[in-house]
Amino acid sequence: MLMILKWYNISTSKFLRKPTLTFSLRDRQDSGLPVCQPSKDEIKRVFDKFDSNRDGKISPGEYKAILKALGKETTTREIAKIFEVADLDGDGFIDFKDFLEVHKRGGGVKTVDILGAFQICDSDGDGKISAEDVFALQRRLGEKCSLQDCQKMVKAVDTNKDGVIDMDEFMAMMTGTVKL
Repeated sequence: MLMILKWYNISTSKFLRKPTLTFSLRDRQDSGLPVCQPSKDEIKRVFDKFDSNRDGKISPGEYKAILKALGKETTTREIAKIFEVADLDGDGFIDFKDFLEVHKRGGGVKTVDILGAFQICDSDGDGKISAEDVFALQRRLGEKCSLQDCQKMVKAVDTNKDGVIDMDEFMAMMTGTVKL
């Protein structure tokens, strides 16, 4: 899910830097360095989320639809700029090869991406992600799961047992430092 949330924030400047170090979970500043690197399988799962008609490529319409589900309204011009960067072969679509290359050039998921993802998940802005927040996001993304399933997801990440996911727990989950 994080990569879907990261993908909406694409920009050319992110692809020009080459990271050399990793980030501490405690550091909340964005130095442009990655905190985790998704696997090819994880990237493929994200690609498949965007490719809703399963034709092996992401159209501008599919891209816009996933952003809308995440609560991000974009203009046709903004989508065109993103495709200028990501559509490496210039065919008007983003295929998996393009998608993979863009993520490779991006150097991994950065703290600012995780913070942005947290804010999208935290629908009421209270600094906590509840099972209801997870349920609402899953529904917007077209996932079929129950509120009870979402409560189990939250419980699996909630290390301090307060019933919600705070920023530290979210960061640990997204960087793979907590076992689910």
